[in-house]
Amino acid sequence: MGVFEQAGLAFAALVALMLLGLPIAFAMLAVGIGGLWLTVGERAAFGMVGQLPYSATMSYELSVVPMFLLTGALVTRAGMSEDLYRLCHGFLGHRRGGLAMATVVACGGFAAVSGSSIATAAAMARVAMPEMRRYRYSDRLASGAIAAGGTLGILIPPSVIMVLYGIATGTDIGKLFVAGILPGIVAILLYLAAVAYVVWRDPAAGPAADPVPMRERLARFLSIGPVVALFLLIIGGIYLGVFTPTEAAGIGAAGALFFALWRRSLGLRSFAESLLETVKTTAALFVVLIGALVFANFMSLIGLPRAISGLVADAGLSPLMVILIVFAIYLVLGCFMESLSMILLTVPVLFPVVTALGFDPVWFGIFVVMATELSLITPPLGLNLFVIQGVMRDLKLSTIYAGIFPFVAADILRVLVIIAFPGLVLFLPGLMG
Repeated sequence: MGVFEQAGLAFAALVALMLLGLPIAFAMLAVGIGGLWLTVGERAAFGMVGQLPYSATMSYELSVVPMFLLTGALVTRAGMSEDLYRLCHGFLGHRRGGLAMATVVACGGFAAVSGSSIATAAAMARVAMPEMRRYRYSDRLASGAIAAGGTLGILIPPSVIMVLYGIATGTDIGKLFVAGILPGIVAILLYLAAVAYVVWRDPAAGPAADPVPMRERLARFLSIGPVVALFLLIIGGIYLGVFTPTEAAGIGAAGALFFALWRRSLGLRSFAESLLETVKTTAALFVVLIGALVFANFMSLIGLPRAISGLVADAGLSPLMVILIVFAIYLVLGCFMESLSMILLTVPVLFPVVTALGFDPVWFGIFVVMATELSLITPPLGLNLFVIQGVMRDLKLSTIYAGIFPFVAADILRVLVIIAFPGLVLFLPGLMG
């Protein structure tokens, strides 16, 4: 049986197990173990499976993951999301569609210290949705802005997904973090344009809120000092080479704890809840990581990356055509899988192919993150859509689906922009040397 036939059967088995209700982590683990067993035999297969979880989870670089997750949990409990939204409300709320725009910008600010899309979407849904409803915003526009803004959590550094991509491919995590800054700004601008388009088509969808006096705006600006300080400490330290991303994660968590205690918003119970939330999320991420590594080992063992490289070479496809095909694959996968699983499943196969075509590993990392971001907001399985519905239980899922499409279009345009202008991604990392 050829390589592509084996890979096709493996992916078909993976999809079948997922349709039967098995979580994707365990589906990848089952198919990977079965494939290794059939390929190299029982003893070698279980030897590899026994070693992989230990070697993967004992990586020093992976200590970044729980530290950034803890930072996000502490920042949420410190009330920094409310401060960010109030600030953006003050400067943008008096415009038509301004509260939706304020939500997007506040999501970008919160993403800069949380590293998680789901945490960003959940925090902003609690803060922004009631305010937009108070001013009679369309539920479609309000939910769409929150869901789309939440995706910034894995693009604007620090990002847990970037850490896992960096570890999986050996790419410099610090450069990945810095590379996400300009594309993150472009994403915010395109989301603002999407909001402007919606209210241009339907002015009643986003009426202007009451203006906030300039003195109050300045006071709100001062209140986000901790968020700005924390972001500059983490990213500035990495950019200047003061400390590594792993050290930055620990410093960020310590800084978030300090600000939470300083603001007297963190008690013993809420601190314990933050730790428990971090442990649960880290464990879930590691289970997915282990399953993906076992499956990826099977794919590498049967020679799928080499076979795809040979197929591309024989077909005579240009690098641009190849990357557009990869983007189309991610668009399809995003309708049925979440971002972490997509990255861990596809990157080991695609990374050797695209780097052999001359694409920069840092650029490809940002491309993959941006392409998989779409999975968080594309129906039917966009996680951010379900997070918002979980927070606002009276909101129909069909309403959220209807409101997300202008932002999906903005995301597709954003990916095409970095394909056309790779310098947007590589400019700042290039300055690091």
